[in-house]
Amino acid sequence: MPRLTGALFATEAMQEIFSDRARIQALLDFERALAAAQARVALIPATASPAISKQCNAALFDLGAIARETHDAGNPAIPLIQALTARVATDDADAARFVHLGATSQDAIDTGLVLQLVRALNVIEDDLGRLARALMDLTRQHANTQLAGRTLLQQATPITFGLKVAGWLDAIDRHRDRVRDLRSRIAVVQFGGAAGTLAALGDKSLDVAATLAEELHLELPEIPWHAHRDRVADVATTLGLLVGTLGKIARDVSLLMQTEVAEAFEPAEAGRGGSSTMPHKRNPVSAAAVLAAAIRVPGLVATMLMAMVQEHERGLGGWHAEWETLPEICLLAAGALAHTVQTIEGLEVDAARMTDNLALTRGLVVAEAVAIALAPKIGKLRAHEVVERASRLSVEQKTPLRQVLDATPEVQMHLTAADLDRLLDPSHYTGQAQALIARVLAAHRT
Repeated sequence: MPRLTGALFATEAMQEIFSDRARIQALLDFERALAAAQARVALIPATASPAISKQCNAALFDLGAIARETHDAGNPAIPLIQALTARVATDDADAARFVHLGATSQDAIDTGLVLQLVRALNVIEDDLGRLARALMDLTRQHANTQLAGRTLLQQATPITFGLKVAGWLDAIDRHRDRVRDLRSRIAVVQFGGAAGTLAALGDKSLDVAATLAEELHLELPEIPWHAHRDRVADVATTLGLLVGTLGKIARDVSLLMQTEVAEAFEPAEAGRGGSSTMPHKRNPVSAAAVLAAAIRVPGLVATMLMAMVQEHERGLGGWHAEWETLPEICLLAAGALAHTVQTIEGLEVDAARMTDNLALTRGLVVAEAVAIALAPKIGKLRAHEVVERASRLSVEQKTPLRQVLDATPEVQMHLTAADLDRLLDPSHYTGQAQALIARVLAAHRT
Protein backbone atom coordinates (compact mmCIF):
# COMPACT_ATOMS: atom_id res chain seq x y z
CA MET A 1 0.00 0.00 0.00
CA PRO A 2 1.48 3.43 -0.94
CA ARG A 3 3.15 5.11 2.01
CA LEU A 4 1.60 8.52 1.23
CA THR A 5 -2.00 7.29 1.60
CA GLY A 6 -1.43 4.03 3.44
CA ALA A 7 -2.06 5.52 6.86
CA LEU A 8 -5.53 6.66 5.76
CA PHE A 9 -6.68 3.26 4.54
CA ALA A 10 -4.78 0.74 6.69
CA THR A 11 -3.51 0.41 10.24
CA GLU A 12 0.16 0.19 11.13
CA ALA A 13 -0.44 -3.17 12.79
CA MET A 14 -1.94 -4.70 9.64
CA GLN A 15 0.68 -3.12 7.39
CA GLU A 16 3.35 -4.74 9.55
CA ILE A 17 1.64 -8.15 9.36
CA PHE A 18 1.65 -8.00 5.56
CA SER A 19 4.96 -6.26 5.07
CA ASP A 20 7.58 -7.89 2.83
CA ARG A 21 9.71 -8.69 5.85
CA ALA A 22 6.78 -10.31 7.68
CA ARG A 23 5.92 -12.36 4.59
CA ILE A 24 9.50 -13.63 4.31
CA GLN A 25 9.56 -14.36 8.04
CA ALA A 26 6.38 -16.41 7.72
CA LEU A 27 8.01 -18.50 4.99
CA LEU A 28 11.06 -18.95 7.19
CA ASP A 29 8.84 -19.96 10.10
CA PHE A 30 7.53 -22.75 7.89
CA GLU A 31 11.05 -23.88 7.02
CA ARG A 32 12.13 -23.82 10.66
CA ALA A 33 9.09 -25.83 11.72
CA LEU A 34 9.53 -28.29 8.86
CA ALA A 35 13.11 -29.03 9.87
CA ALA A 36 12.11 -29.33 13.52
CA ALA A 37 9.28 -31.74 12.65
CA GLN A 38 11.51 -33.90 10.49
CA ALA A 39 14.13 -34.07 13.21
CA ARG A 40 11.49 -35.01 15.79
CA VAL A 41 10.39 -38.02 13.73
CA ALA A 42 14.03 -38.92 13.00
CA LEU A 43 13.75 -38.27 9.27
CA ILE A 44 16.78 -35.95 9.35
CA PRO A 45 19.71 -35.74 11.80
CA ALA A 46 18.87 -34.00 15.07
CA THR A 47 21.73 -31.56 14.49
CA ALA A 48 20.24 -30.33 11.21
CA SER A 49 17.23 -28.69 12.79
CA PRO A 50 19.04 -26.12 14.95
CA ALA A 51 21.45 -25.36 12.11
CA ILE A 52 18.50 -24.54 9.83
CA SER A 53 16.54 -22.75 12.56
CA LYS A 54 19.51 -20.46 13.26
CA GLN A 55 19.22 -18.98 9.77
CA CYS A 56 15.43 -18.58 9.74
CA ASN A 57 15.46 -14.89 10.50
CA ALA A 58 14.23 -12.47 7.85
CA ALA A 59 16.71 -9.83 9.02
CA LEU A 60 19.51 -12.01 7.64
CA PHE A 61 18.22 -11.85 4.06
CA ASP A 62 18.38 -9.28 1.27
CA LEU A 63 14.70 -8.67 0.56
CA GLY A 64 15.49 -6.58 -2.49
CA ALA A 65 17.48 -9.42 -4.04
CA ILE A 66 14.72 -11.91 -3.31
CA ALA A 67 12.18 -9.57 -4.91
CA ARG A 68 14.30 -9.21 -8.04
CA GLU A 69 14.84 -12.96 -8.31
CA THR A 70 11.11 -13.59 -7.83
CA HIS A 71 10.57 -12.00 -11.24
CA ASP A 72 12.24 -14.94 -12.97
CA ALA A 73 11.56 -17.67 -10.40
CA GLY A 74 7.79 -17.09 -10.41
CA ASN A 75 7.39 -17.02 -6.63
CA PRO A 76 9.41 -15.71 -3.67
CA ALA A 77 9.85 -19.10 -2.02
CA ILE A 78 12.32 -20.35 -4.65
CA PRO A 79 14.97 -17.61 -4.24
CA LEU A 80 14.41 -17.53 -0.48
CA ILE A 81 15.00 -21.28 -0.12
CA GLN A 82 18.11 -20.99 -2.24
CA ALA A 83 19.40 -18.18 -0.06
CA LEU A 84 18.48 -20.08 3.12
CA THR A 85 20.27 -23.20 1.92
CA ALA A 86 23.37 -21.17 1.15
CA ARG A 87 23.36 -19.57 4.59
CA VAL A 88 22.92 -22.92 6.35
CA ALA A 89 25.76 -24.39 4.28
CA THR A 90 28.19 -21.76 5.52
CA ASP A 91 27.85 -23.19 9.04
CA ASP A 92 26.84 -26.79 8.40
CA ALA A 93 27.12 -28.22 4.90
CA ASP A 94 25.46 -31.46 5.92
CA ALA A 95 22.43 -29.68 7.42
CA ALA A 96 21.99 -27.69 4.22
CA ARG A 97 21.02 -30.91 2.45
CA PHE A 98 17.79 -31.04 4.47
CA VAL A 99 16.45 -27.53 3.89
CA HIS A 100 12.89 -27.69 2.48
CA LEU A 101 13.06 -31.48 2.25
CA GLY A 102 9.91 -33.00 0.71
CA ALA A 103 8.05 -29.72 0.51
CA THR A 104 7.04 -27.54 -2.42
CA SER A 105 7.01 -23.77 -2.80
CA GLN A 106 3.26 -23.61 -2.34
CA ASP A 107 3.53 -25.42 0.99
CA ALA A 108 5.75 -22.65 2.30
CA ILE A 109 3.81 -19.80 0.72
CA ASP A 110 0.35 -21.01 1.74
CA THR A 111 1.36 -21.93 5.28
CA GLY A 112 3.17 -18.63 5.59
CA LEU A 113 0.00 -16.86 4.46
CA VAL A 114 -2.02 -18.80 7.04
CA LEU A 115 0.34 -17.64 9.79
CA GLN A 116 -0.14 -14.05 8.64
CA LEU A 117 -3.91 -14.46 8.43
CA VAL A 118 -4.11 -15.82 11.98
CA ARG A 119 -2.31 -12.71 13.21
CA ALA A 120 -4.54 -10.52 11.05
CA LEU A 121 -7.72 -12.11 12.40
CA ASN A 122 -6.48 -11.52 15.95
CA VAL A 123 -6.25 -7.80 15.17
CA ILE A 124 -9.66 -7.78 13.50
CA GLU A 125 -11.26 -9.67 16.37
CA ASP A 126 -9.81 -7.33 19.00
CA ASP A 127 -11.03 -4.24 17.15
CA LEU A 128 -14.46 -5.80 16.58
CA GLY A 129 -14.73 -6.34 20.34
CA ARG A 130 -13.77 -2.74 20.96
CA LEU A 131 -16.32 -1.53 18.41
CA ALA A 132 -19.05 -3.71 19.92
CA ARG A 133 -18.43 -2.28 23.37
CA ALA A 134 -18.64 1.27 22.05
CA LEU A 135 -21.85 0.49 20.18
CA MET A 136 -23.35 -1.12 23.27
CA ASP A 137 -22.60 1.99 25.34
CA LEU A 138 -24.03 4.27 22.64
CA THR A 139 -27.17 2.14 22.35
CA ARG A 140 -27.82 2.34 26.07
CA GLN A 141 -27.08 6.06 26.24
CA HIS A 142 -29.52 6.93 23.45
CA ALA A 143 -32.18 4.26 23.89
CA ASN A 144 -34.81 7.01 24.34
CA THR A 145 -33.31 9.72 22.12
CA GLN A 146 -35.92 10.31 19.43
CA LEU A 147 -35.11 11.12 15.83
CA ALA A 148 -36.76 10.76 12.47
CA GLY A 149 -36.48 7.37 10.89
CA ARG A 150 -35.63 7.80 7.22
CA THR A 151 -36.59 5.57 4.31
CA LEU A 152 -35.47 6.29 0.74
CA LEU A 153 -33.68 9.34 2.23
CA GLN A 154 -36.99 10.90 3.35
CA GLN A 155 -38.38 11.25 6.86
CA ALA A 156 -40.58 8.24 7.60
CA THR A 157 -41.75 7.67 11.20
CA PRO A 158 -40.05 8.35 14.55
CA ILE A 159 -37.46 5.93 15.90
CA THR A 160 -34.81 6.31 18.57
CA PHE A 161 -31.14 6.80 17.95
CA GLY A 162 -30.51 3.86 20.26
CA LEU A 163 -32.52 1.66 17.90
CA LYS A 164 -30.43 2.78 14.93
CA VAL A 165 -27.21 2.02 16.81
CA ALA A 166 -28.62 -1.31 18.02
CA GLY A 167 -28.97 -2.29 14.37
CA TRP A 168 -25.28 -1.53 13.87
CA LEU A 169 -24.39 -3.51 17.00
CA ASP A 170 -26.45 -6.52 15.98
CA ALA A 171 -24.66 -6.68 12.62
CA ILE A 172 -21.22 -6.30 14.22
CA ASP A 173 -21.97 -9.13 16.63
CA ARG A 174 -22.75 -11.37 13.64
CA HIS A 175 -19.40 -10.46 12.14
CA ARG A 176 -17.67 -11.32 15.41
CA ASP A 177 -19.26 -14.78 15.20
CA ARG A 178 -18.11 -15.15 11.60
CA VAL A 179 -14.53 -14.19 12.41
CA ARG A 180 -14.40 -16.60 15.35
CA ASP A 181 -15.76 -19.41 13.18
CA LEU A 182 -13.37 -18.51 10.38
CA ARG A 183 -10.31 -19.05 12.55
CA SER A 184 -10.94 -22.81 12.84
CA ARG A 185 -11.23 -23.12 9.05
CA ILE A 186 -8.17 -21.08 8.06
CA ALA A 187 -5.70 -22.02 10.83
CA VAL A 188 -4.53 -25.18 9.07
CA VAL A 189 -1.13 -26.15 7.73
CA GLN A 190 -0.51 -26.65 4.01
CA PHE A 191 1.82 -29.57 3.34
CA GLY A 192 1.50 -31.84 0.35
CA GLY A 193 4.74 -31.81 -1.58
CA ALA A 194 4.95 -31.69 -5.35
CA ALA A 195 1.46 -32.94 -6.24
CA GLY A 196 -0.20 -33.28 -2.85
CA THR A 197 0.81 -36.88 -2.12
CA LEU A 198 3.86 -36.33 0.17
CA ALA A 199 5.57 -39.03 -1.86
CA ALA A 200 9.06 -37.63 -1.25
CA LEU A 201 8.94 -38.38 2.49
CA GLY A 202 7.90 -42.00 2.31
CA ASP A 203 6.28 -43.72 5.26
CA LYS A 204 7.03 -40.86 7.65
CA SER A 205 5.21 -38.24 5.62
CA LEU A 206 2.01 -38.12 7.68
CA ASP A 207 4.01 -38.08 10.92
CA VAL A 208 5.99 -35.12 9.57
CA ALA A 209 2.77 -33.35 8.55
CA ALA A 210 1.20 -33.80 11.99
CA THR A 211 4.36 -32.70 13.78
CA LEU A 212 4.75 -29.70 11.45
CA ALA A 213 1.21 -28.57 12.32
CA GLU A 214 2.03 -28.98 16.01
CA GLU A 215 5.20 -26.93 15.65
CA LEU A 216 3.26 -24.08 14.04
CA HIS A 217 0.25 -24.32 16.41
CA LEU A 218 -1.99 -25.04 13.43
CA GLU A 219 -4.43 -27.84 12.69
CA LEU A 220 -3.69 -30.62 10.24
CA PRO A 221 -6.33 -30.87 7.50
CA GLU A 222 -7.47 -34.20 6.16
CA ILE A 223 -5.77 -33.57 2.82
CA PRO A 224 -3.48 -30.93 1.28
CA TRP A 225 -5.46 -28.09 -0.29
CA HIS A 226 -3.15 -26.68 -2.97
CA ALA A 227 -5.86 -26.21 -5.60
CA HIS A 228 -8.85 -25.93 -3.26
CA ARG A 229 -9.02 -22.27 -2.29
CA ASP A 230 -12.26 -22.10 -0.33
CA ARG A 231 -10.35 -21.42 2.88
CA VAL A 232 -8.65 -18.26 1.67
CA ALA A 233 -11.78 -17.22 -0.24
CA ASP A 234 -13.64 -17.63 3.06
CA VAL A 235 -11.37 -15.03 4.62
CA ALA A 236 -11.99 -12.68 1.72
CA THR A 237 -15.78 -13.03 1.76
CA THR A 238 -16.00 -12.75 5.54
CA LEU A 239 -13.99 -9.54 5.54
CA GLY A 240 -15.97 -8.34 2.53
CA LEU A 241 -19.21 -8.71 4.50
CA LEU A 242 -17.64 -6.87 7.43
CA VAL A 243 -16.52 -3.97 5.25
CA GLY A 244 -20.02 -3.77 3.79
CA THR A 245 -21.50 -3.27 7.26
CA LEU A 246 -18.81 -0.73 8.16
CA GLY A 247 -19.70 1.10 4.95
CA LYS A 248 -23.37 1.16 5.99
CA ILE A 249 -22.43 2.69 9.34
CA ALA A 250 -20.18 5.22 7.61
CA ARG A 251 -22.95 6.14 5.19
CA ASP A 252 -25.38 6.72 8.05
CA VAL A 253 -22.91 8.86 9.98
CA SER A 254 -21.99 10.93 6.94
CA LEU A 255 -25.66 11.59 6.22
CA LEU A 256 -26.29 12.56 9.83
CA MET A 257 -23.35 15.01 9.53
CA GLN A 258 -24.88 16.87 6.57
CA THR A 259 -25.36 20.56 7.32
CA GLU A 260 -29.11 20.34 6.82
CA VAL A 261 -29.35 17.37 9.21
CA ALA A 262 -26.53 17.96 11.73
CA GLU A 263 -27.65 15.28 14.20
CA ALA A 264 -24.36 13.46 14.79
CA PHE A 265 -20.71 14.08 14.00
CA GLU A 266 -17.37 12.33 13.85
CA PRO A 267 -15.15 13.38 16.77
CA ALA A 268 -13.59 16.80 16.31
CA GLU A 269 -9.83 17.14 16.53
CA ALA A 270 -7.35 19.80 15.48
CA GLY A 271 -6.54 19.38 11.79
CA ARG A 272 -9.26 16.79 11.24
CA GLY A 273 -11.88 17.19 8.51
CA GLY A 274 -10.90 20.66 7.42
CA SER A 275 -10.78 22.18 3.95
CA SER A 276 -7.82 23.71 2.11
CA THR A 277 -9.97 26.71 1.19
CA MET A 278 -13.18 26.76 3.29
CA PRO A 279 -12.44 27.44 6.96
CA HIS A 280 -15.95 26.51 8.11
CA LYS A 281 -15.90 22.92 6.78
CA ARG A 282 -16.10 19.86 9.03
CA ASN A 283 -15.77 16.98 6.63
CA PRO A 284 -16.42 13.32 7.49
CA VAL A 285 -12.86 11.98 7.21
CA SER A 286 -13.34 8.49 8.65
CA ALA A 287 -16.59 7.95 6.77
CA ALA A 288 -14.83 8.81 3.52
CA ALA A 289 -12.05 6.29 4.19
CA VAL A 290 -14.51 3.56 5.18
CA LEU A 291 -16.72 4.18 2.16
CA ALA A 292 -13.66 4.07 -0.09
CA ALA A 293 -12.85 0.65 1.36
CA ALA A 294 -16.46 -0.46 0.86
CA ILE A 295 -16.13 0.49 -2.81
CA ARG A 296 -12.78 -1.25 -3.32
CA VAL A 297 -13.21 -4.48 -1.36
CA PRO A 298 -16.10 -6.08 -3.31
CA GLY A 299 -14.01 -6.15 -6.48
CA LEU A 300 -11.12 -7.72 -4.59
CA VAL A 301 -13.45 -10.33 -3.12
CA ALA A 302 -14.66 -11.10 -6.62
CA THR A 303 -11.05 -11.67 -7.67
CA MET A 304 -10.61 -14.16 -4.82
CA LEU A 305 -13.77 -16.00 -5.85
CA MET A 306 -12.68 -16.13 -9.47
CA ALA A 307 -9.27 -17.44 -8.36
CA MET A 308 -10.94 -20.51 -6.85
CA VAL A 309 -11.27 -22.13 -10.27
CA GLN A 310 -7.83 -23.75 -10.44
CA GLU A 311 -6.40 -26.43 -12.68
CA HIS A 312 -5.82 -29.99 -11.51
CA GLU A 313 -3.39 -30.26 -8.57
CA ARG A 314 -1.82 -26.78 -8.85
CA GLY A 315 -3.36 -23.63 -10.27
CA LEU A 316 -1.84 -21.42 -12.97
CA GLY A 317 -2.51 -17.76 -12.34
CA GLY A 318 -5.39 -18.18 -9.92
CA TRP A 319 -3.10 -18.95 -6.99
CA HIS A 320 -0.81 -16.10 -8.00
CA ALA A 321 -3.75 -13.69 -8.15
CA GLU A 322 -4.30 -14.19 -4.42
CA TRP A 323 -0.87 -12.99 -3.31
CA GLU A 324 -1.60 -9.27 -3.40
CA THR A 325 -5.39 -9.40 -3.40
CA LEU A 326 -6.02 -11.02 -0.02
CA PRO A 327 -3.50 -8.88 1.89
CA GLU A 328 -5.12 -5.77 0.41
CA ILE A 329 -8.54 -6.93 1.60
CA CYS A 330 -7.09 -7.44 5.10
CA LEU A 331 -5.44 -4.01 5.03
CA LEU A 332 -8.60 -2.22 3.89
CA ALA A 333 -10.80 -4.11 6.37
CA ALA A 334 -8.50 -3.29 9.27
CA GLY A 335 -8.32 0.36 8.26
CA ALA A 336 -12.08 0.68 7.86
CA LEU A 337 -12.62 -1.03 11.20
CA ALA A 338 -10.16 1.24 13.00
CA HIS A 339 -11.85 4.33 11.52
CA THR A 340 -15.24 3.04 12.64
CA VAL A 341 -14.00 2.39 16.18
CA GLN A 342 -12.62 5.93 16.35
CA THR A 343 -15.89 7.37 15.06
CA ILE A 344 -18.21 5.46 17.39
CA GLU A 345 -16.07 5.94 20.49
CA GLY A 346 -16.03 9.71 19.92
CA LEU A 347 -19.35 10.23 18.16
CA GLU A 348 -20.92 13.59 18.99
CA VAL A 349 -24.71 13.31 19.15
CA ASP A 350 -26.94 16.40 19.05
CA ALA A 351 -30.16 15.14 20.64
CA ALA A 352 -31.73 18.60 20.55
CA ARG A 353 -31.22 18.79 16.81
CA MET A 354 -32.82 15.40 16.41
CA THR A 355 -35.88 16.72 18.23
CA ASP A 356 -35.92 19.86 16.08
CA ASN A 357 -35.73 17.81 12.89
CA LEU A 358 -38.72 15.75 14.00
CA ALA A 359 -40.75 18.97 13.83
CA LEU A 360 -39.58 19.96 10.33
CA THR A 361 -42.55 18.33 8.60
CA ARG A 362 -45.11 20.00 10.88
CA GLY A 363 -46.47 16.67 12.05
CA LEU A 364 -46.18 14.61 8.86
CA VAL A 365 -43.65 12.31 10.53
CA VAL A 366 -46.52 10.83 12.56
CA ALA A 367 -49.20 10.93 9.86
CA GLU A 368 -49.22 7.13 9.84
CA ALA A 369 -50.25 7.11 13.50
CA VAL A 370 -53.36 9.12 12.63
CA ALA A 371 -54.21 6.86 9.70
CA ILE A 372 -53.81 3.75 11.86
CA ALA A 373 -56.11 5.25 14.52
CA LEU A 374 -58.74 6.11 11.91
CA ALA A 375 -58.62 2.74 10.16
CA PRO A 376 -60.93 0.86 12.58
CA LYS A 377 -63.46 3.68 12.27
CA ILE A 378 -63.64 4.21 8.51
CA GLY A 379 -61.57 1.41 6.98
CA LYS A 380 -57.87 1.25 6.24
CA LEU A 381 -58.03 2.43 2.63
CA ARG A 382 -60.32 5.37 3.39
CA ALA A 383 -58.25 6.37 6.42
CA HIS A 384 -55.11 6.38 4.27
CA GLU A 385 -56.82 8.54 1.65
CA VAL A 386 -58.05 11.06 4.26
CA VAL A 387 -54.69 11.47 5.96
CA GLU A 388 -52.82 11.49 2.64
CA ARG A 389 -55.01 14.37 1.42
CA ALA A 390 -54.53 16.21 4.72
CA SER A 391 -50.75 15.70 4.46
CA ARG A 392 -50.74 17.10 0.93
CA LEU A 393 -52.69 20.15 2.05
CA SER A 394 -50.31 20.64 4.97
CA VAL A 395 -47.38 20.78 2.56
CA GLU A 396 -49.13 23.00 0.02
CA GLN A 397 -50.42 25.44 2.64
CA LYS A 398 -47.25 25.22 4.79
CA THR A 399 -49.45 24.68 7.83
CA PRO A 400 -49.20 22.12 10.63
CA LEU A 401 -50.89 18.79 9.93
CA ARG A 402 -52.89 19.27 13.13
CA GLN A 403 -54.49 22.39 11.71
CA VAL A 404 -55.58 20.57 8.56
CA LEU A 405 -56.86 17.59 10.55
CA ASP A 406 -58.91 19.90 12.76
CA ALA A 407 -60.66 21.05 9.58
CA THR A 408 -61.27 17.53 8.26
CA PRO A 409 -64.80 16.29 9.11
CA GLU A 410 -64.00 12.59 9.07
CA VAL A 411 -61.16 13.16 11.52
CA GLN A 412 -63.17 15.35 13.83
CA MET A 413 -66.03 12.83 13.81
CA HIS A 414 -63.87 9.98 15.06
CA LEU A 415 -60.89 11.44 16.92
CA THR A 416 -60.97 13.81 19.89
CA ALA A 417 -58.54 16.64 20.51
CA ALA A 418 -56.87 14.50 23.16
CA ASP A 419 -56.57 11.68 20.63
CA LEU A 420 -54.83 13.99 18.17
CA ASP A 421 -52.54 15.40 20.86
CA ARG A 422 -51.36 11.89 21.63
CA LEU A 423 -51.17 10.70 18.04
CA LEU A 424 -49.18 13.71 16.87
CA ASP A 425 -46.60 13.38 19.66
CA PRO A 426 -43.57 11.55 18.14
CA SER A 427 -42.64 10.10 21.52
CA HIS A 428 -45.84 8.01 21.42
CA TYR A 429 -45.00 6.42 18.07
CA THR A 430 -41.65 4.68 18.41
CA GLY A 431 -43.32 1.28 18.49
CA GLN A 432 -41.31 -1.54 20.04
CA ALA A 433 -38.02 0.34 19.92
CA GLN A 434 -37.27 -0.29 23.60
CA ALA A 435 -38.11 -3.98 23.41
CA LEU A 436 -36.01 -4.43 20.28
CA ILE A 437 -33.07 -2.64 21.88
CA ALA A 438 -33.36 -4.88 24.93
CA ARG A 439 -33.31 -7.96 22.71
CA VAL A 440 -30.14 -6.82 20.93
CA LEU A 441 -28.39 -5.98 24.20
CA ALA A 442 -29.38 -9.31 25.73
CA ALA A 443 -28.09 -11.20 22.69
CA HIS A 444 -24.89 -9.15 22.80
CA ARG A 445 -24.24 -9.99 26.43
CA THR A 446 -24.84 -13.65 25.68
